[in-house]
Amino acid sequence: MSPYAQKPPRLTPAARYVLCACVLVAQGMVAAVNLLIPQLAASALHPSSSELLWSVDAYVIVFAGLLIPAGALGDRFGRKGALLAGLGLFAAGAAVSALATVPAVLIAGRGICGAGAALIMPATMSLLITLTPPARRSQALATWTLAAGLGGLAGNVGGGLAGQFATWRALFWAMVPLAALLALAVARLTPRSPERTDSAPDPLGSLLLVAALTALVYGIIEGPPQGWGSARVLTAFGLGAVLLAVFTVHGLRAARPLLDPRIFASPVVRAGTLGIATAFFGLFALFYVNSQYLQYVKGFPVGLAGVAIVPLTVGMAVMPKFGARWQDRYGIRPVAGGGLAVIGLGLLLVSTADGSTPYALYAVYLLVISAGTGLCAPALTVAVVAGLPAHRSGLGSGLNTAAREIGAALGVAVVGTVLASGTGADHTGAAHAAAFTPAMSDGLRVVAAVLLAATVFVVLGTPGRPRGAAEGPDGGDGAEAGSVTRTGASA
Repeated sequence: MSPYAQKPPRLTPAARYVLCACVLVAQGMVAAVNLLIPQLAASALHPSSSELLWSVDAYVIVFAGLLIPAGALGDRFGRKGALLAGLGLFAAGAAVSALATVPAVLIAGRGICGAGAALIMPATMSLLITLTPPARRSQALATWTLAAGLGGLAGNVGGGLAGQFATWRALFWAMVPLAALLALAVARLTPRSPERTDSAPDPLGSLLLVAALTALVYGIIEGPPQGWGSARVLTAFGLGAVLLAVFTVHGLRAARPLLDPRIFASPVVRAGTLGIATAFFGLFALFYVNSQYLQYVKGFPVGLAGVAIVPLTVGMAVMPKFGARWQDRYGIRPVAGGGLAVIGLGLLLVSTADGSTPYALYAVYLLVISAGTGLCAPALTVAVVAGLPAHRSGLGSGLNTAAREIGAALGVAVVGTVLASGTGADHTGAAHAAAFTPAMSDGLRVVAAVLLAATVFVVLGTPGRPRGAAEGPDGGDGAEAGSVTRTGASA
């Protein structure tokens, strides 16, 4: 390469802050509605238990299903343009949600917001990776991971404040000018990424993935009201399985698939993807029940309920530094497996909470979950992203974030389904508050059991101490992942 070749653009600190703010807002809207569920349940919309769950999961399902094609679009046509388009869709979906007069319109608006978030998340990660010098990319990735992790907290606090001082509609209206301001900042501060590839968005693969996820979550959510053995629920599960199988076959045969299943031949990529999904399965199950527990059982006002989850910030802010150090010394396996096990322990502790549990003790339980999340999330993210070459960072970030959102969608669906089974259709009476605590305990124990079982597979699939960890994806275990995934990347 000529020494006189033009240097690629670099991100200024202000641009990095703007990209992280985009991540925070997009990820925060996954959780923000959780704080407003009691208010939504008592609103003029009169949503059913299933519609309340869909008001959360519509965002997450579309978000998860479109992340990988959105990453491919950014790789091919420009990550900055994809980010700006995502912010525009995000604002439009928020406006539709704010104007909703029936649950279906609210759910549709949430889905549009999810499509915008699907463009935002991989574009921000790709810009950070491609516009950051190689020596500082791990730090940039850790910053992105922290912003994504804190987004859930920001959504809880923001949703709580909106519910306390205004109405649920105010939360969505606030997103419109916020997205516009972020778009202006991105346009002015963020340079265009110099890399382009021939990545294809694969519309058929995208449709198959979204349809499969929708069918699976539909079966979980509709299980209690329809009956687990009903024809409708069994058909949904069967359809989801068939669509996933067709999606896999399509990925193996297509010239440029949305996701080549062969990338999962790497144990590290496979285990990292499962681990990320598992961590967020537990975390967002907690987000769903936390606000309702604090409002229905502890009698907290909605604003205080949003602030009361602040202990989750401590471990997410502190533990990644220790996790990175321990990962360099001991490898991914003990850090990822240990962090997931701590999350499971924290969920079991929260499942013991009732009306007599002091908030100080409940906050300690949240700290345990926070420590586990902060410990394992960066290591699991590295396991996924490092397995793909740099020019396919959009695909890697899309896969990483899709795993998060799929886990979040399933966590909300599972714990919400157990809650609906235990509390019934009435969301406002004293009987609901009395039934909530045992239903929450059952739901969190189910989630913890699934999480701990998945942790075993993550531990078995991740490496011990890496060989030449400092070499990145071209050495040690990273080389194994990179050599496998390049088949899919170059297809």
